Amino acid sequence: MKNNNGNTKLILLHPYIQKQGTSNRLWLLAIVSFFTIAFLVTLIYSRDSLPIKATSTAAAAVTGIVSSSLGNPPLPTTVINTLLHYASKSNDSFHMTHAELKRISDVLRKCSSPCNFLVFGLTQETLLWKALNHNGRTVFIDENRYYAAYYEELHPEIDVFDVQYTTKISETRELVASVKEQIRNECRPVQNLLFSECKLGINDLPNHVYEVDWDVILIDGPRGDGPDGPGRMSPIFTAGVLARSKKGGNPKTHVFVHDYYRHVERICGDEFLCRENLVESHDMLAHFLVEKMDDNSFEFCRKNTTSSRASSS
Repeated sequence: MKNNNGNTKLILLHPYIQKQGTSNRLWLLAIVSFFTIAFLVTLIYSRDSLPIKATSTAAAAVTGIVSSSLGNPPLPTTVINTLLHYASKSNDSFHMTHAELKRISDVLRKCSSPCNFLVFGLTQETLLWKALNHNGRTVFIDENRYYAAYYEELHPEIDVFDVQYTTKISETRELVASVKEQIRNECRPVQNLLFSECKLGINDLPNHVYEVDWDVILIDGPRGDGPDGPGRMSPIFTAGVLARSKKGGNPKTHVFVHDYYRHVERICGDEFLCRENLVESHDMLAHFLVEKMDDNSFEFCRKNTTSSRASSS
């Protein structure tokens, strides 16, 4: 038998050698991953920050040009929104006439700053009212909570609160009669409506709305057509109470009622704002000037509105 021991070679692989090779590969993978992540973070940050900086620089340059050329601060956001809004809605038929807009605008222009302006209804003129009273406080009340939320999201500078009306136009006479029955209790002309249970009083607005001494109130909502519509009985009654319950500021409040030609607006205007306070009625807009009253007053009008309506008709 031939002996092959001299040609046989034995190779031993120690486990430590394999472990050391695996460890080196893991370290290499970790280093490569670190630099890859660092590169991606740097790339993302550079991509996001550079355009913003460039945009901000461009905006600052434009602002500087406008300011230096006009000598005035940039236009407020509300004014810009108004211009855009009316440029796109110029053919809309549901808007006030120029004469009506001017009458309200004139009162706002003469109002002592800061002017408190309360508006019932979100309409085509909403942005205009906010713009015209940009140095004052303007609050809007609307019947549609979804549209109010949408509008406020679309225009964050607008303050809108929603109201759930429980009235119906077909019940106007009964509701007016109920106010007369409760004239010394829940429906008195001077009170904080937040605590009132009067059927025509709006008592679910935020607390601070009742604490403001409103200088101008515009009633252009809610819907006033159809027997099942909420009508404007509650806003007109509420405006009359707010005007008579003022604690400070100007003792007189300008109250405008739009669509005054309609039966409900005219009846409630006569009952709660009073013919004796009617400044003028032009086209579809009525302008009342209502003065605050003492706490112990229990009549909205000094003259009998029923007899005055009968004599005028």
